Amino acid sequence: MKLLGISGTISGTRTRLVVEKILDSAKEQFPEIETECLDLGKYDIQFCDGRDPASYTGDTKKVIDIVKDADMYIIATPIYQASMTGALKNLFDLVPVSAFHGKVIGFAATGGTYQHFLVIENQLKPIAGFFRSYVAPNYVYVHNDHFNENNEIIDETIIERINGLANQVVFMQKSLNN
Repeated sequence: MKLLGISGTISGTRTRLVVEKILDSAKEQFPEIETECLDLGKYDIQFCDGRDPASYTGDTKKVIDIVKDADMYIIATPIYQASMTGALKNLFDLVPVSAFHGKVIGFAATGGTYQHFLVIENQLKPIAGFFRSYVAPNYVYVHNDHFNENNEIIDETIIERINGLANQVVFMQKSLNN
């Protein structure tokens, strides 16, 4: 089984670091799974123009295929202007609905205000519902204050939440597969 972590931004490093921390935790708890981090900033992805996802080429096709091939997901975004990034929204528009159908998604976000965690509840979870995905009940929101000057997560409660989310996503997907 493959757990794909998606860092839904083309700039900065904190969101990717959170994704990697969750993937590392999942791998530690479930050594038999495969993990991969998809950093949208490393690909030249076209804007969705409504065509069949199979007709895209280059990096766009590669990213669509990476998403389709995963069994479960950690999807993270920084919060800009009280919303997910345009890069993540574009990915959701590009990928066929069937890619996420019946699979478990765990969400994480990073941001500068403590109210931005609501984006997970009010924007990301409804999108997962549209895709007919299962959503892990827990999520992780990492505020700027939870990082030290070296961009390491230093808040023990956040680390516990990361471990819990990693466990939930893999446990739920394994349970669904049985």
